[in-house]
Amino acid sequence: MTKLFAERTIKAGEAGIADAFAASNDANLISFAGGFPDAALFPNAAMGAAFQHAFTDGSQNILQYHDNRGYLKLREQLAARLTDDGTPTQADDIILTQGAQQAIDLVARMLINPGDGLVVEAPTYFGALGAFDNYGPTYYEVPMQSDGMDMHALQKVLMAHPVKMIYTIPDFQNPTGIVMSLKKRQELLRLAKQYDVVILEDSPYRWLRFTGEQLPTLQSLDTDDRVISLGSFSKILAPGLRLGWASGGKRWIDAIANLKNGADLESPFMTMVAVSDYLAENSLDDHLVQLRRTYQMKKDAMVNALRCNLPAGFKVNDPQGWFFVWLTGPADVDMGQLLKDEVLPHENIAYIPSRNLYPSKSVVNAARLNFTGEDVAAIQTGAARLSAALAQAVVQPATAAGLS
Repeated sequence: MTKLFAERTIKAGEAGIADAFAASNDANLISFAGGFPDAALFPNAAMGAAFQHAFTDGSQNILQYHDNRGYLKLREQLAARLTDDGTPTQADDIILTQGAQQAIDLVARMLINPGDGLVVEAPTYFGALGAFDNYGPTYYEVPMQSDGMDMHALQKVLMAHPVKMIYTIPDFQNPTGIVMSLKKRQELLRLAKQYDVVILEDSPYRWLRFTGEQLPTLQSLDTDDRVISLGSFSKILAPGLRLGWASGGKRWIDAIANLKNGADLESPFMTMVAVSDYLAENSLDDHLVQLRRTYQMKKDAMVNALRCNLPAGFKVNDPQGWFFVWLTGPADVDMGQLLKDEVLPHENIAYIPSRNLYPSKSVVNAARLNFTGEDVAAIQTGAARLSAALAQAVVQPATAAGLS
């Protein structure tokens, strides 16, 4: 019966996306897996009032079909915020989507034919790989450095292979949390122009910086209309809204709009009107301040707990923002196998193993850990239990080797 399924269906089941969300929804687990925001910080009352107003304001006719690019007022509000952030934007430069995830899929559908060259950072966001896999690209992995992807490695790829698109997460790269330097942003744009490549800039965590300097977006530096930029309300308001956006030049937005007609016609209009009303009646900036304060506290709790408990050979980074920390271990430790055999069934802890974050599935000794979805006590408990399991995993092979 499996022969009935298209190859993309089988690959979708192997992407690991469903596993991350299933783990995060299990009340018996301490889940460091999915990118779940802190539900206690959702603006429930304000969003409830906004939805109520959307239903009672008869001028909008919210249950009818509307523009497939999304509610104009919300696009205008978003354009103003992007402009204030340093990326001059008009409402017509934006199309609203069902989360940034749909935008990734639509851009891939717009550009990628089977076999087309696609550069991704190594590691990268597994949800993007799940979307890209549907279109059969030829992947080229470019290693990450402390200030962004390795530009020398990227140039070698571009010199040797035809590449259609570069997918990058310059602000808090998923999963490493690395921020691309200004120098590398400029070099990336130079290379993209030289080799005539489109850049897909995915930046859902940009406004969740705790410390450090905010750098200009790739789109703001682009003078050649080759950057398509993505954002999302999932991480800054609530994921249940399923509302994100793509912004770029007219040729890109027109093409995405045509493809969206075939996908879902339009994103839910009532949600867009409610979010617009929320933005008009509340301070998103004040809300972001609260998110940053709480998430920085949780990040510090996770980093400190891990650094106090991790066995020798393991290390964890300390990012300047976003939702995750990046854990790496000795080369011979398989974090995916360890999750399956020990950590999940015996410690009731979940995380995303690095194998899922490379198209080649070639790196297994690292993991992405979420700190926003659990409370501080659970973070500290989970970090201690995870560290103990990792220590045991390292001791056992060493003991076995000594006995031999």
